[in-house]
Amino acid sequence: MEYSVKELNQMLLNFHQKQNFNYNDFYVSKSNYFAFKLIEKWPNWEKNILNIFGEKFSGKTHLAGIFESKYKAARIKEKDLNHNVFKFLKLHENIILDNFENNSDEKILYSLFNLVDQDNKYLIITSKTPLIEMQFLLNDLASRAKNCLLAEIAKPDDELIFALILKNFSDRQITLDKKLIDYIVKRIDRSYSKIKEFIYKVDEMSLKQKKPINLKTIKELL
Repeated sequence: MEYSVKELNQMLLNFHQKQNFNYNDFYVSKSNYFAFKLIEKWPNWEKNILNIFGEKFSGKTHLAGIFESKYKAARIKEKDLNHNVFKFLKLHENIILDNFENNSDEKILYSLFNLVDQDNKYLIITSKTPLIEMQFLLNDLASRAKNCLLAEIAKPDDELIFALILKNFSDRQITLDKKLIDYIVKRIDRSYSKIKEFIYKVDEMSLKQKKPINLKTIKELL
């Protein structure tokens, strides 16, 4: 029995180099439900600063992209966080600081927090590590970081892994029987990076063999 992409309501995470942040391409599961619902609830947040955290390839940037598109947010990378960027940020109600790793000037980050509070703006910070676990030298910043709204994107559950595999194989025109996908879901590491790596290997093997992927190949790659 074979499944097509259309048989799932929504899909998450295109692992291609071209990033697709469309709302309808985000597959909601238990792993990311809370973070997704917070994006939906804006501006009815308990706090003005939201930290979405989770491992690489977990969909943090995808969610930020949905927020950016839906609510006209200004998005910056950590390398762009400097005094000059504040003129730009002041023009926007919503701000996204994407892929934060705590490698910037803490005083500037503290100034960003102050800007959000004073002008009643909203800020999303995406990171692999939650802000409350980061070691800030500036005491005031450490205190403010502990007072952010937190949303973790957890390790993928079976439903999400199935959707990821089906979507990415379909994008690559690789057709697998549902039983094979179920076999993969039960045995693959619960890691977004490992899933990405596995999909890449299957794609590479499919191009080399130029024939359908079978159970033997799946076992070897796993």
